[in-house]
Amino acid sequence: MAKINLLPWRAERRAARQRDFYAMLGVAAIGGLLLSFMIWFYYDRQISGQNDRNQFLQTEIDKVKAQNEEIKALDKQKDRLLARKKVIEELQANRSQMVHLFDSLVRTIPDGVALSNIKQEGEMLTLEGRAQSNARVSAYMRNLEGSGWMTKPDLAIIEAKPPEKNAVVNATSRELPYVFTLQVKLANPNENEDGTAKVADAADVATSAADAPAVNAADTPAAAVSSDAAIPAATNPAPVATPATETANPDAANPANPVPQPAAPAATPADAEGPSTPVNTGGNQS
Repeated sequence: MAKINLLPWRAERRAARQRDFYAMLGVAAIGGLLLSFMIWFYYDRQISGQNDRNQFLQTEIDKVKAQNEEIKALDKQKDRLLARKKVIEELQANRSQMVHLFDSLVRTIPDGVALSNIKQEGEMLTLEGRAQSNARVSAYMRNLEGSGWMTKPDLAIIEAKPPEKNAVVNATSRELPYVFTLQVKLANPNENEDGTAKVADAADVATSAADAPAVNAADTPAAAVSSDAAIPAATNPAPVATPATETANPDAANPANPVPQPAAPAATPADAEGPSTPVNTGGNQS
């Protein structure tokens, strides 16, 4: 037989649908919360990782800055060492300049010139002194130009100046009435290898030649002296006296023109001491 349901089924179905809706709404809310949490976690990890990278980069930047400061300090130290090395090299190259300079000053000064003051300012050398005449100063300037260690002499002052009243008058002041002041430029042989170095070598050769000891005849061996003394005795023998009967010959009678005779057989010790005295064959023997 047929069954008839008289219960309110519509209300029950409506309630079931509402329950399903709320369940789906809860699931969606939970899913949204989970998704939001995952998104937040992801971006939080990204931000944290970026912060870690930024911190690492900042640490490395600080290290690089420290290294840059150290490099700058090393560069400054290097510049100081290079400057010191340059100064040492210049001193090494010019250590003999003063020796040659004073040697040239002594060798170039002529007679009639006396220096009273020497002053150096950089590469310029100022010379003050007294001279006997203008020609002496000109000769001194030519000698300075040809020395090789001083070039471009420039005469600043030359005047006839008597000694001061309160000053002590000596023979030099009276003999050298002219006062002069001149400037010369110092020549460095190590700056130019073509020109100046050759001049420096010539100056060194001249200095060594002048400083070489002179050969004295007294320093020669005795054997050489005796042999040199024996040679003129053998080549220039002493004239032999002629008999009195030959005085009629005018050549023999003239004491100034003795007649040469054959060479002696051997040189005697008396002959080695010096040339023999010619024998007078004049009329006194007759």
